[in-house]
Amino acid sequence: MKVLYLAAASASLGISPVVAATWKPDPDHTEVVIAWKHAGLSFQTAKFSLVDGALDFTNGDVGSARADFSVIVDSLDAGVAQFTSDLKSADFFDAEAYPAIRFLSTSVEQTGEMSVRATGDLTVKDVTGPVTFDITVHGLGAHPLGQFAARYSGDWLGMTATATISRSAFGIGTFVPIGSDEVSITINTEMRAGGFE
Repeated sequence: MKVLYLAAASASLGISPVVAATWKPDPDHTEVVIAWKHAGLSFQTAKFSLVDGALDFTNGDVGSARADFSVIVDSLDAGVAQFTSDLKSADFFDAEAYPAIRFLSTSVEQTGEMSVRATGDLTVKDVTGPVTFDITVHGLGAHPLGQFAARYSGDWLGMTATATISRSAFGIGTFVPIGSDEVSITINTEMRAGGFE
């Protein structure tokens, strides 16, 4: 079977096969971007820059993968100081009372040679609901920068995950429908096997 096409791809690139590992997000190369339609006129975005947690994944056994990640709400930046403050307030994410947004996977399935789908429980504030992320894997194995810096040694996993949710379903319905209820989520990350010291 095609297991992310990774065994063949790794061999062709001279990369050693990846074994069972716990993967941790690189804080310098991980972001969570949310986007929504504003007043029917434009699309706006905000970015969370701090993500904690881990992915347990064994190359060759996608179905047993398990993701448990938390996004730190106070790392949110909407690009405008006042709006950033508003989003962190009790009207929206309420960062003081609910400092993290958590995703815990319940199933992972392969959907293509370099793609998977992860379904799980998303908890925002005190509301938990189902969400499905479609994930594109960009690379798995040795980091191209490993030959230049020790920080990039070991095995790495790079991917983009996307999903769409209803924000009101997670207790953030302020100004709907002036600001669209539908919010897209894009996660870009590089993760290292074993994490960082």
